[in-house]
Amino acid sequence: MTLAWARAACSHPALSGVSRAHFGELLEEIAPRWEASRESALRERRGGDRRRAAGAGPRRRLVFVDRLLVTLVYLRLGLPHAALAELYGVDRSAVSGAIREVRPLLASRGFAVSDRPGLRIRTLEDLFAYADAEGVELRIDGTEVQVRRPRAGRPGRRAFVSGKKQQNTIKTTTFSDDQGRTLFSGVIRPGRMHDQTAVRSEGVAEQFRQHPGVRAKVDEGYRGLANEFPDQVSAPPKKPKDDAPLGEHHAWRERRRRQSSARICVEHTNAEYKQWRPLQRFTGRRETYAETHLAITGLVSDRSAQRATRRKPSTELVLARQTAC
Repeated sequence: MTLAWARAACSHPALSGVSRAHFGELLEEIAPRWEASRESALRERRGGDRRRAAGAGPRRRLVFVDRLLVTLVYLRLGLPHAALAELYGVDRSAVSGAIREVRPLLASRGFAVSDRPGLRIRTLEDLFAYADAEGVELRIDGTEVQVRRPRAGRPGRRAFVSGKKQQNTIKTTTFSDDQGRTLFSGVIRPGRMHDQTAVRSEGVAEQFRQHPGVRAKVDEGYRGLANEFPDQVSAPPKKPKDDAPLGEHHAWRERRRRQSSARICVEHTNAEYKQWRPLQRFTGRRETYAETHLAITGLVSDRSAQRATRRKPSTELVLARQTAC
């Protein structure tokens, strides 16, 4: 099996998870940063400038193109490092080192924004500033990924046990626009923490106070935010009492259906993440989950940002011709 064959196979979108055009853009964006990081690490290890000409020393079996490819294939399919090493004909440590180098570069890219090439959202502050400036109504929802059970006797072991799934999970929060395009995904917390507590610990309440023009739709898990910011956060309507008139129950069901229909797009956004194997069930070290999650969701945002904005037709009635009164 030749190196060229392995490179051609891994560059296929079915393995890498990105189109070849997207891969070329990633290569141009990340390669200079990887080279600068590598030279900085070598300089720190040497304690000064290089003593030999550029290009001297042992040859790397995996050039940066291959390092980026094996990282993408690992993120997309969760293949073992040993399998990727066999594919390229290198030692397992070479693949592990490549993933350790490239994954943080992908994780630090941020999230792409539709119709704003070059603009990327990296923090919750960036998200709310963008939503306020552009008049974007947010959709907020939490999702959980099963992780390995911590070793017995380790402090904080119960913190990962999700009350909802009854499994060891890590919880993240997704922010999308009204068409399900990823704007931000993070707020990474242990699975036992409540959805609302997770975003509050990240400072989402302060962001709503600083940006009173930002609106958001949420599910029942964020009822406290909706009570605190009734003009900004929309949660499902409260169920009427059992002895309430039948008409109130019908009206409640209809309002709940409309609110759910407007909010369901963020559920579809979370489903896009779950197409990548590590975010279905994460089998790696929990310490690397945050990097893995940010790297994958950043790549998904690149694709979702390319979706054209769908304009909803106006429901206002317009007369086809003037009529005489």
